Amino acid sequence: MGKSSKKNKVILAPPLPPDVDDEDILVSDEDVDFVEENREHVHLITGLNRKALDKVVTRVPDHDEDKVELLYEERERKRRAALALKPKDDDDLEVDPVDALPVKTLQGELLYRTAKRARSEDKAKGAESRSDDKDADAKQSSQKECKGRSNKKEDSKLQNVQRPLEVPKEKLHSVVLEEVKEELSADELFEKKKAQLAELGMAMLEDPESNIRSLNDLLIICNDTDQRVVKLAIMSLLAVFRDIIPSYRIRQLTEKELAVEVSKEVKKTRYYEYTLIRSYKAYLQKLISLEKQPYFYLVAVRCLCSLLDAAPHFNHRESLLASVVKNLSSSNDVARKLCSEAIRSLFRNEGKHRGEATVEAVRLVSASVKLNDCQLHPDVVEVCLSLKFDEDLGKDESKEEKLKPKKNKRYQNRDVTKPSEKKKIKKELLSKARQEVHADLRAVSFTLDPKEKKMIQRETLAALFETYFRILKHSMNTSNSRYKATSVFPGGSHPLLAPCLEGLGKFSHLIDLDFMSELIACLKKLSGYTDHQGEIPPDNTLSVSERLQCCIVAFKVWRSNLEALNVDLQDFFVQFYNLILEYRPDRDRGEVLADALKTLLWEGKQQDMLRAAAFIKRLATFALSFGSTEAIAALITLRHLLQKNTKCRNMLENDAGGGSLSSLVAKYDPEAKDPYLSGALATVLWELSLLQKHHDETVSGMASNILSMANLNATQNPVQLSSSNPLEAYKDLSMGRELSKPTHKVSQTLKCKRKRRSKEFVALSTDVLEKADCTVGEDELREKLQSHFAVLRGISENERLRTELNHALSSINMYKEYKKQKKASKKSKKAAKA
Repeated sequence: MGKSSKKNKVILAPPLPPDVDDEDILVSDEDVDFVEENREHVHLITGLNRKALDKVVTRVPDHDEDKVELLYEERERKRRAALALKPKDDDDLEVDPVDALPVKTLQGELLYRTAKRARSEDKAKGAESRSDDKDADAKQSSQKECKGRSNKKEDSKLQNVQRPLEVPKEKLHSVVLEEVKEELSADELFEKKKAQLAELGMAMLEDPESNIRSLNDLLIICNDTDQRVVKLAIMSLLAVFRDIIPSYRIRQLTEKELAVEVSKEVKKTRYYEYTLIRSYKAYLQKLISLEKQPYFYLVAVRCLCSLLDAAPHFNHRESLLASVVKNLSSSNDVARKLCSEAIRSLFRNEGKHRGEATVEAVRLVSASVKLNDCQLHPDVVEVCLSLKFDEDLGKDESKEEKLKPKKNKRYQNRDVTKPSEKKKIKKELLSKARQEVHADLRAVSFTLDPKEKKMIQRETLAALFETYFRILKHSMNTSNSRYKATSVFPGGSHPLLAPCLEGLGKFSHLIDLDFMSELIACLKKLSGYTDHQGEIPPDNTLSVSERLQCCIVAFKVWRSNLEALNVDLQDFFVQFYNLILEYRPDRDRGEVLADALKTLLWEGKQQDMLRAAAFIKRLATFALSFGSTEAIAALITLRHLLQKNTKCRNMLENDAGGGSLSSLVAKYDPEAKDPYLSGALATVLWELSLLQKHHDETVSGMASNILSMANLNATQNPVQLSSSNPLEAYKDLSMGRELSKPTHKVSQTLKCKRKRRSKEFVALSTDVLEKADCTVGEDELREKLQSHFAVLRGISENERLRTELNHALSSINMYKEYKKQKKASKKSKKAAKA
């Protein structure tokens, strides 16, 4: 059978050599002489029928012609496919086996020789070099052999030599036409791919199960060379995935489940889920790879955030969260805002993912803070302020078990008989069935048991406080060290400290009591407090706002755990008393100062008289020194202290010797660091009389209201101008200032500049001018004037040349447009004739 099959096998003739253009054939003088000498034999070659020869060569005996023709067509199709798959940059051309003998390797393979393809520019250069060589050869041959040749032969030689020189111009023209065609074809291809994307997307949205294979086509388009097409494909896939992703997490099938025979519908569903997960994974990998390219960065981040917001419960959530959390500290403001909003929505909508994604996100934030040594953008930690915890999360379960109601005493003394084995088996089966039903219900409804929910929240809280304590420890180490680290993020060397302190103040009621004393000691060191008042405080890298926040957090922690925490906060009052003098409006945050006034002085119990008097005097001085927003917050706190400490109202008296109350210190010391040693009761609030004449009506009204308290009894209180606390008053006044800003601010600044400029010029008298040595030589003056006017002439000449150049360019552009219109009219006429 083997021999017969070999005999019957069709052996096709080798392919014909490639056609060569007549322009590429170079005829030498020897060839011309040979043809002229043998003109009688030329008719044998010219009389050959090429088509008949091709049929004889390609015909195979003892075989059907149609079958042989099909084999030839198949070989030609394979050859074209191989040429299409061959890379474009490869300039090697395989020589036909008829024209070149192959080389056989040791393994028995035949290797055909290859020749390099010449480009259009190389061909033109080659033609010129060949023409030069031909000129030299023609001269030598004419001198040695053909001295008596006729002029006709010389003319034919010159024509043969000069003919290749005209080829490059035509080829360059064809190259330009090809480039124009490529540009037109690129736009057409873009429109075609755009329509293809729309068709595939609409098909997927109409019937996802039957058209699930279209996801592979969309992913293939994402690898296109055109960047516009890739961007459209990414956005199309985002819309498709957001619509077709199911509301459950797809589980991977086990080997036993795969071995079981199932129906067609189940097979179809399994194939759909398998293809969906595979395509979704490939899409995420594509987004993560495109995220590294600047052109696709924003699009990729937007798609990742949208997917996390739409389907946080679906598969491959870990890679999504890792990419989004990494971009929380991006230098791009748009990308950072997108990622922070996605994480905040993840924390707010825990019903979509049952709280599991929240734990993963907080752990990733903690890991990134640890990895980058707390040098990240504040948004990385600020997003954690959107977390929500149950109020009873900090309570012990042992106390809850003790509070459970006890059983009735009647049933305690009753004899309990042992149940039979059948009843035991029935109870076990019932309990198992109930557990399975409850598990299925929980899986479908995304609801958690109270115990599971509490466990997830505790894990989240542990990861959150781990991050906060790491930031505090890092801030302590860097602030106490001599090295001051610099950071590109807002917040200086401690960009994460401000959101960390804000988070500690918000979740202070959930902190374990075992860490309270250490936390208070840490906050005291960060605020810059020193036990020895005589010592010079060390250089603290923390700003005034950050140290004020440390005092605020300490008071919030103390008030949230007032029953269990026994801590003296006198040191924080002392530090706050000194920080008021270090405040600067343009450098520090006014909201933090207003919050400190509210937390330390406005809220809480009644203040000590000496301490209250010291703060009253310092706040009055502060209100006189700074702007209206800070002044109103200070005056509201001052009035509140005077209302609670009626004995301090003696400071409103205008006695020559100061206040009528005596204290430990007989003389007021404004530079004292301890409020108890300042002697504020021995002074008078003369600053309020100046504040009555303040340009702001709210400040002047508040000052006059406070001064009216001097004529009231101890039990009476003045008329309430506003019942808001210092923080609310600060925000209201600052908002009002922004709304009432003048629109013509530019004209005012210009007027101020003009006034300043006018003040700079001074009119000099004649005596001063005569005394001044202004003598300059004529030669120097002539040189300076010549150089000055040469510069002026150069400027005018440059302007004239620019106008001429613009005129010439405009005329050239008009001529080009005229040529284009003329060509278009010729083409339209030819098309009409055809």
